Amino acid sequence: MSGSSKGNGWTGGVDPVTLEVLRHALAAVADEMNANLVRVGFSPNIKERRDCSSAVFTPAGEMVAQAESIPVHLGAMPFAVRQAIAEGPTCADGDVLVVNDPYGGGAHLPDITFVAPTFVDGRLVGWAACRAHHADVGGKEPGSLAGDAREIFQEGLRIPTIRLWRGGVLEEDLLRLILRNVRTPDERLGDLNAQRAACSTGVERLRALVTRHGEEGLARGMAAILAYS
Repeated sequence: MSGSSKGNGWTGGVDPVTLEVLRHALAAVADEMNANLVRVGFSPNIKERRDCSSAVFTPAGEMVAQAESIPVHLGAMPFAVRQAIAEGPTCADGDVLVVNDPYGGGAHLPDITFVAPTFVDGRLVGWAACRAHHADVGGKEPGSLAGDAREIFQEGLRIPTIRLWRGGVLEEDLLRLILRNVRTPDERLGDLNAQRAACSTGVERLRALVTRHGEEGLARGMAAILAYS
């Protein structure tokens, strides 16, 4: 009777056992994304320092799961994801949005955030996002951390929300623009590809959850997790 009461209350009709399964499954998605990001990462910043974070979001941009990683990333990432959704182009399957603007939910310019939509049968079911501290994004000093900077333009390349992958295809001209404005382009390319791999992992795993629990089941589970938190 107690379980039935809970199931019809804050859980939105999701039984407690299924809810726990979904909660841990979504956390596992974020953990696997971050593990993939660290494994594929090119620079010591990611492979050794693990200065990166990953999380899963609802279609509306609300964070429902996060990997145990850099707290400042995870605290700011919901703002970046919502900003990317609001100011970015209308997304389709295979798109990846990229942003590092501190005035759009970022922390500082070296932290580049990737946001990837997850579609099932043409319907948006969630977002996979990750953030990584890149060792250099241009600016007046190597490392893009100038202690005497008086304006943001001295700190490095400022990226508004752009679509770096469109339908799974890399926008080569935008990538060239980014790499031309950093001191270590090969390293940056490796880390950007690692972030793309992490987001692809998140998208794939979210689709698997829809296959297992249904689109409505995942949506109700996400809503119940938010209510619980």
